[in-house]
Amino acid sequence: MTPQSDYLVTLARQVVQPYTHLPTLRAAMVTGSAAKGLSDNYSDLDLICYYADELPSEEALAAIRQQHGAAERKWLLGDHAEGSFAEAYDLYGIEVQISHTTIAVWEASIDKVLVELDCESPLQKAMEGTLTCHALFGEAYIQPWKERLSAYPPALAEAMVKKHLTFFPLWGLEPLFRTRDATLWFYQSMVEAAQNLVAVLAGLNNLYFTTFQFKRMNRFLQQMTIAPVDLALRLERLFQADRPVAVAELEALVAETVTLVETYMPAIDTTKAKRRLGWRQPMWQESFVA
Repeated sequence: MTPQSDYLVTLARQVVQPYTHLPTLRAAMVTGSAAKGLSDNYSDLDLICYYADELPSEEALAAIRQQHGAAERKWLLGDHAEGSFAEAYDLYGIEVQISHTTIAVWEASIDKVLVELDCESPLQKAMEGTLTCHALFGEAYIQPWKERLSAYPPALAEAMVKKHLTFFPLWGLEPLFRTRDATLWFYQSMVEAAQNLVAVLAGLNNLYFTTFQFKRMNRFLQQMTIAPVDLALRLERLFQADRPVAVAELEALVAETVTLVETYMPAIDTTKAKRRLGWRQPMWQESFVA
């Protein structure tokens, strides 16, 4: 636990205090780097408040902000009328980000991932955040959510692997990229491939993953017991090495990941993912006679 994390958790308890007097508040938690003990002096304070039937009025929230000495919001996302939104304001030089949601909306979000098997939703970030959160209020509500989210469904793991087991064969087209002035396309394809690799491995390891604001990669990958050797270092190499080295590393990572899928989820068809391993786009020669 960094000293900055301790500081932010202490601040979180002070920030949440006036919200606990709102009649419909049932639970509140601190998430993000503060809860994980990883904060530094650039970190935000991430809070989530859960309400029974309806969200507090704009007037009530404005009064709390004024009580904190932060009358103005920095930003506002979501829709109050739909039962979930987030706001941010500065306090002591720290950006305080607070999500406000009804319990019904939150539990429907859990169902969207665990039951409907939504493999791309940023909601998975909230799932992971809940597992690592510090309860500030209403632990009787938060603990059952943690227990449910801890039981990562096998169907979700399989869905994650199936959804993301697809890779553009950069390794077979590297000479083409050299002559196409396609730097943005090259790195876009590399990012998408790296994200799909992490998503497949997250499924194999029963970890919640979303590409939305994906940070602390090394820490996330360290949780994996099923993964290629030196995964974090090799993912970094995809973006730091010269292109021929990078695409060769990508091909190797894809091949090793496919082998892991075949080992731990043998029912999944890996034919498409393996089809272009070892493939290289041939350069044609002039042979046509006019």
